[in-house]
Amino acid sequence: MTGWIDAHHHLWDLGAVRYPWLMAKGETRFFGDPAPIQRDYLLEEFRTEAAAEGVIASVHIQVGAEDGLAEARWVQSVAEANPDWPMAQVVFCDLTAPDLSEQLDRFQSLPTVRGVRQIIGRAPGEDAQTGTNALLDDPRFLAGLQEAGQRGLSFDLQLIPELMEKTARLLAQAPDTPVALCHAGSPHDRSAEGLTAWGKELKHFSRLPHVTCKLSGLGMFEHNWTVASIRPIVETCLAQFGADRVMFGSNFPVDRLYSDYRTLAQAYRGLVPAEMHSAVFRGTAARFYNLEAPQ
Repeated sequence: MTGWIDAHHHLWDLGAVRYPWLMAKGETRFFGDPAPIQRDYLLEEFRTEAAAEGVIASVHIQVGAEDGLAEARWVQSVAEANPDWPMAQVVFCDLTAPDLSEQLDRFQSLPTVRGVRQIIGRAPGEDAQTGTNALLDDPRFLAGLQEAGQRGLSFDLQLIPELMEKTARLLAQAPDTPVALCHAGSPHDRSAEGLTAWGKELKHFSRLPHVTCKLSGLGMFEHNWTVASIRPIVETCLAQFGADRVMFGSNFPVDRLYSDYRTLAQAYRGLVPAEMHSAVFRGTAARFYNLEAPQ
């Protein structure tokens, strides 16, 4: 098979961009204790780990910088300094901002920018504190989603299963905005009952042709995951969306808290049927993010 594209990873240089959550010591997050990754994580380190498993290009996803434009400009500089590593990026932009059009103009001046992410939901407990779920009731958010699509930008969607039905109704009103569902919709309840409920809710998205699903971030809610434990998630996503609407993402270095890249890649390599490899590990991401990668 031709080289893989990792469709969901992060990088950060704590001396170049300020990330409040990476500088807040001793605070546990919904995915666990971030202490081991509260340090620089640069392309060289990511590339060394990923390339060993056949990855030859990637998509950088915004990761909570204080200034989304500063982060995007830094990522652009990294891409320009490493022309032999094709990399697209998804930036943070508040789609409810009064100056949204001007902000998007600035982002779109950067050649690597393909889409926007504004997180709707991370985990029930953290959402109750941040109030990010309220975006779904803000008409400016829908208008922003629609404008992003009109500009040729995609939207990376992070939320929890409890919000899927309501969010799907919103997305149906923005059919021209391609949507990438991060982390398979964050199935945080890994009991048999929880996974059944998640699979039922997931259908609200898989029925929408402009939504694509990422197999990423599955270690955040199950730190001791195994091939057997994530199998139902992978199989459900593939069954509902089909290989042409599913793509692989490592979510490194966040998921590095719980496994090395080799373990993660081998797990997915074995779980995804061989005839689907070309799409899931390369083709879907290349098409969705308009990312040209060497063969």
